[in-house]
Amino acid sequence: MPYAITVVPVMPLRAEPAHRSEMISQALWGECVTITAHGQDGWVKVKCQYDEYEGWVTVNHLEIIEEELFNAPYTHYTAKWANTVSMNGQPMQVPLGCLVKTTDEAVTVWGKYTVQFEESLLKPFLDEAGLRERAFQFLNTAYLWGGKSVYGVDCSGFTQTVFKTLGISLMRDAYQQAAQGTVVDFLQEVRLGDLAFFDNEAGRITHVGILLNDQEIIHSSGRVRVDPIDNQGIINSETGVRTHNLRIIKRYI
Repeated sequence: MPYAITVVPVMPLRAEPAHRSEMISQALWGECVTITAHGQDGWVKVKCQYDEYEGWVTVNHLEIIEEELFNAPYTHYTAKWANTVSMNGQPMQVPLGCLVKTTDEAVTVWGKYTVQFEESLLKPFLDEAGLRERAFQFLNTAYLWGGKSVYGVDCSGFTQTVFKTLGISLMRDAYQQAAQGTVVDFLQEVRLGDLAFFDNEAGRITHVGILLNDQEIIHSSGRVRVDPIDNQGIINSETGVRTHNLRIIKRYI
């Protein structure tokens, strides 16, 4: 199966091989994929290396790479809201949280592309201050179903992207993330960075957010926002209406 790397700032993954099809997720610049099937009109089905999510993408968003690069570790990430890079001498703006495979912060080669980093990259590092800083860089980003970037993000895309800058791998969807980590029994015992999960009337986990403390949560709902939380769930800070019912709290740090 061919290996490839994402060479556009944000690559949509769609449920079916058509631009009008639902966007189910995204791959950010620098993310590697395996091509698992070929469709018509330049569509290919891919499996993302980072979280094993599958979907259809257009092949012109990818560059075929050698297995050696595919198997190399992600070593750095883009740390600003928007970051300037150069692809074969042409500038490009890529978002916060792109994981990069490189042994040299200044330049690397992806297939036929020579990639130059115009700004410093950071190595994923676990610390509470960094977690809060990364989360707040998303503040007021619009909610986007399937989104994983500061240009538009859904609830689990938000948590996944923040956590990967800390070197912590989360799965793609909220219900998958809820199966990871260890349980925190009481809201009063939470620490910064614990994730709170919320369910619908059918009992299915449909939402997730990052707890700042035992009274506040930052999450993507309409936009990335900070709202109060209690033992029952989230209360919209603007309307006073309860919007999400708390199901479980998990710890990953």
